[in-house]
Amino acid sequence: MSLPAGPTDFPALQLLRWIRDPFGLLDECQARFGDAFTLRVPGPASPFVIVASPEAVKDVFALDGEVGHAGKANLVLKPLLGEHSIILLDGPEHGRQRRMMLPSFHGDRLAAYGRTMTELAHTAIDRLPVGDVFPIVRSMQAITLQVIVRTVFGLQAGRGFSELTDVLARAVDAAARPMLLLPFMQRDLGPLSPWGRFVRSGAKASEILRAEIRRGRAEGTAGRTDVLSMLLDARDDAGSAMSEDEIHDELVTLLVAGHETTATALAWALRWLWVDAPLVERLRAEIATAGGEPSAIAKLELLDRTVREALRLQPVVPLVGRVLQRNTAIGGIEIEAGKVVACAIYLVHRRPSLYPDPQRFLPDRFATFKPTSWEWLPFGGGLRRCIGAAFAMLEMKMVLAALLPRVSAKLAKARVEPVRRGITLTPAGGLPVVVTARRSREASERAA
Repeated sequence: MSLPAGPTDFPALQLLRWIRDPFGLLDECQARFGDAFTLRVPGPASPFVIVASPEAVKDVFALDGEVGHAGKANLVLKPLLGEHSIILLDGPEHGRQRRMMLPSFHGDRLAAYGRTMTELAHTAIDRLPVGDVFPIVRSMQAITLQVIVRTVFGLQAGRGFSELTDVLARAVDAAARPMLLLPFMQRDLGPLSPWGRFVRSGAKASEILRAEIRRGRAEGTAGRTDVLSMLLDARDDAGSAMSEDEIHDELVTLLVAGHETTATALAWALRWLWVDAPLVERLRAEIATAGGEPSAIAKLELLDRTVREALRLQPVVPLVGRVLQRNTAIGGIEIEAGKVVACAIYLVHRRPSLYPDPQRFLPDRFATFKPTSWEWLPFGGGLRRCIGAAFAMLEMKMVLAALLPRVSAKLAKARVEPVRRGITLTPAGGLPVVVTARRSREASERAA
């Protein structure tokens, strides 16, 4: 059976374009070939079929765990996340791990995390420079990393907290070079080589994480509400606990998937908010009605629409894929077993029939349009939808609700381009901004 048409450039050139300008490549391919096309890049995942129609995405998300293997589609991440990462597992192994992790992100648990997210956001806001150009992505990364260390690893402020955030930040930075996702770049040529820096930073981070796992096992988890304690207590259907290696790799996964991606999504939201003063004023007025209460902030309708629109307009990752285990019809196209089928999140989110005027940032579109899970898919979908989706949405709301009433800012550059940072697509230069005014927390609360 034949695959859909696609670019005929040399595979190495297609790979280079995919790394440097994935959105541009997707736009061009859709214009030339329609809602299904084939990319050919060097490596075991080639060729892979990209689909961009909601109907095809629905078919992909409806695949059961025996037919559509998402873990195999993500194998490029194995050196970064570890072989036990839930992102890399398929079949019964994935189901077991997912069931053990889900309680950590239950609604009751999330409610407890909201206040921590708010407090850490306010502390970071106090440190924002006023009048100078600086990359706001760094500030968002600082917040989301501290949220992970506090809510996932369970560390409170102090020496251990500072040491872990510093080590983890260096490890994530070392892994941020997109070329490190290519196997031939994963060679340790010493401490100054790109992969060598990642190996050494990752080893130090792993040492600390394993020490925390062992400490939790030795001291018990009574009274703790962090994700690590939940993973330590989790048992599968046979009554078995997760191994140290499994917990370690899931902590690394939560760090990468829950820190870098959320910080990037926040930066993109601010990119659009800080050029829309009327929208910011509406948000400030709505945020004031919540009285600083996290549970009330989580229910704010305009804030929710704003977060959803930010994730629509600039998805942090462009694709989500499956490796077919048998011949399957996707969007009316027969695709043979062994091929990768990837849903183009970016193209679905820019579809005019779903989102009129799709290039504009219009949160109010979600006041009347309630998209299905195959029409709005920043967290993937089906059996493999990100288990941390609600956590990420809550964190974005808490940070924006703390930031917008206290900070007035403008972009340092009118044009903002997406660039790769590891698996994410982040604003170029870290989104340089200038804070023009910063109010104290007390002043913003009095104004409310």
